[in-house]
This record gives sequence, structure tokens and C-alpha cells, in this order.
Amino acid sequence: MKDDDFGITRRGVLASGGASFAIASIPPARAEIAPASQPMPAAMKVALTVNGKKRELEVDTRTTLLDALREHLHLTGTKKGCDHGQCGACTVIVDGRRINSCLSLAVMHEGDEVTTIEGLGTPEKLHPMQAAFVKHDGYQCGYCTPGQICSAVAVLDEIRRGVPSHVTRDLNARPRATNDEMRERMSGNICRCGAYSNILEAMTEIAGRRG
Repeated sequence: MKDDDFGITRRGVLASGGASFAIASIPPARAEIAPASQPMPAAMKVALTVNGKKRELEVDTRTTLLDALREHLHLTGTKKGCDHGQCGACTVIVDGRRINSCLSLAVMHEGDEVTTIEGLGTPEKLHPMQAAFVKHDGYQCGYCTPGQICSAVAVLDEIRRGVPSHVTRDLNARPRATNDEMRERMSGNICRCGAYSNILEAMTEIAGRRG
């Protein structure tokens, strides 16, 4: 049987193979893609009360309350820890309730009252909770202490107002400042030095005064 019995010759096979290689070697045309224009981040004004003083800021709408306090108002007592709302170092009190300021945008707090560790007390006139932390050595490195103190103040206020927690046994009764209640409510504030028992002692002393 010969190659040309089917109308195919070696010359034709070689020619078609060469043509296929030539086509495959041609680089594909590249479309010119215009770079996408990047819009400038928007700035927005926000007015809030911080530690009893009216403050007006103009911030990038993506600015967290934590960064507004630290970078714009230079209130560096509030610490940036994990920046993911997991450690509690950035805890501040907003309208009487504690929040993780790293998870909240500054522009969300128009008209709110914000209290940071600087607003609770001064070295000359400590807040009772600050004094109790000093007395009971409720800190070691001190990095988490501002958030711990702000949270402790808010926790005792929650209990006083009758707000239940996951460990409150009787929802029809006012919760008490027991060890279980305070430990549960403070569980979002991490102390890497392990001063938890001292923190609990400080809170217990203040709760006893209020009770």
C-alpha cells in the first residue's frame, strides 16, 4: 500500500506540520487594558464627645475609632493589640457601653460620648477602679490594662443595671457580681501576663463598695 493511495504524501504531511508549527508560534494579540482609575478615599466630618470634651474631626471614612483616638486625638492610652477585636486592649466606653474600638468606624459615632482610660481618672485623682488595680497589682506589663480597666468599669455597671450574661442562672433576678459573672463578662479581655486573679480581686473590692 502506498501513501498516495489515500491521497496523502510525505511531502503533504511535512508541509501541514510546518504550517501548524508556524501558526502555534505566533504570539496571541494582547488587548491594551486601560488601568482602572482608583477613586480617592472619601473624608467625612464627625463630631463626638471624648472624655467630656466636644471634638470635631475630618477623617477617612475607613478610619476606625481606635485610630481616630490614637492618631487624630493623640489619646494613646487606648492600645492597639490584635486589631481584630479578639484581645480587648482597645476597649473604650461609648454611651455607657464597652466596645472594641478597633472594630468600629469613627464616622459611626456622630454625637456619641466616648470615654477612654484618660477620661476615667488622672494620676492625681484616680478612678476607684484604677486605684483598685494598683492596690491589687492587677497588671504586669500594663499593655492591656487600659482596656481591662474600661471593661471592668462597664462590667460592674452592666451588673448594676441588671443585664444578664451567659452564666446568669436566674433571668428573673438581678445578677450579682459573683466570680463567675465577672470572669464571664471579662473573658473578652486577654492578659498575656496572667494577672486575672488580681484583676478579679480589684473588681470584687469595687463591687463590694457598690453592693
